Amino acid sequence: MGVKTIITLNELNQLFSSYKFNKLIATKSGIIDTTYIAETSKKSYILKYYEREIKQKILLDAKLLDELNKIGLNVCVLLDKKDGWYIYTKLDGNHPKVIKTFHIQALARFLAKMHRYTYKKKLKNKFVDEDELTEMLDTVKQNYFYKYKKFFKLKKIVFKQDGIIHGDIFKDNTVFDAKNKIGIFDFSDSGDGDFAFDVGIALFGFGIKRKSFLILFLKSYNQQAVKKLTMLDLTK
Repeated sequence: MGVKTIITLNELNQLFSSYKFNKLIATKSGIIDTTYIAETSKKSYILKYYEREIKQKILLDAKLLDELNKIGLNVCVLLDKKDGWYIYTKLDGNHPKVIKTFHIQALARFLAKMHRYTYKKKLKNKFVDEDELTEMLDTVKQNYFYKYKKFFKLKKIVFKQDGIIHGDIFKDNTVFDAKNKIGIFDFSDSGDGDFAFDVGIALFGFGIKRKSFLILFLKSYNQQAVKKLTMLDLTK
């Protein structure tokens, strides 16, 4: 489900009268926050209602998105907000279906440029909180000990705080336009974390497993990266 909180076209136009929306499309993807596509006679927008109490986080993310947009990265920018509803720019393009080399290179360049900008910057919330992880592992240990034996090594992992990471990049969070330019959205779970972790999640989300593709990604990423990564960084 992409929609949990319902809004009608009439209600939307009462909230944001200056836009004059003429069509409202409920999305089907997404499991946490409500997302619509709202259209006028000239443009399309993303309409979101966050089902979590993260207002301060949304404002921090909006500031980050504005900064990333100004350095040339193709991201959604917050335009307006009222009564818990947020209007963002909509990125042009389609989700990739079959991953090709240009997808991999574009993804690598985006992450490298973003990481270069967010290096040592903070959102003041860790993407992975060690205390929360320990608590979850303890719960698994008490209730599913046979599964705990597969995950207990996570307690020994030291998560670096390189800078701000997206942390949730997968194919459905990206689009590619007619010129093969990548756009990445849904920064609602971004936080302070490990660049290698961010890259690993993205590679997993794109289903990139072939060694030749991994090498291509790293080559493209490292050309612009503030911290060079190796194959070992992605597999340890």
